[in-house]
Amino acid sequence: MLISPWFRYYLDYDPIPALRETKCPVLALNGERDLQVPSKPDLATIEKALRDSGNTDFQTFELPGLNHLFQHGPTGLPTEYGGIQETMAPEALNAVSDWVLKHASN
Repeated sequence: MLISPWFRYYLDYDPIPALRETKCPVLALNGERDLQVPSKPDLATIEKALRDSGNTDFQTFELPGLNHLFQHGPTGLPTEYGGIQETMAPEALNAVSDWVLKHASN
């Protein structure tokens, strides 16, 4: 898998050019305990790219205590994923639904 074309593309992909072209509303969420995508630098990069593009309708938010899959987990290690009963934390679902409802009423 590590040498597959998809994985190479995934590793080489830079989302910043696409974010700079994005003019639609954006919600970017990261879990605080995400060890695969460090939340603070990731959200800062997303916010900067959107702001640089002139997009003013975006929200970035770090969800406290949640891992990469938006679950509560003790450490955020991927080895915990299979043992966590929670599919998706209620606060992650609420963040998405609140944002969608806000934008659906505009």
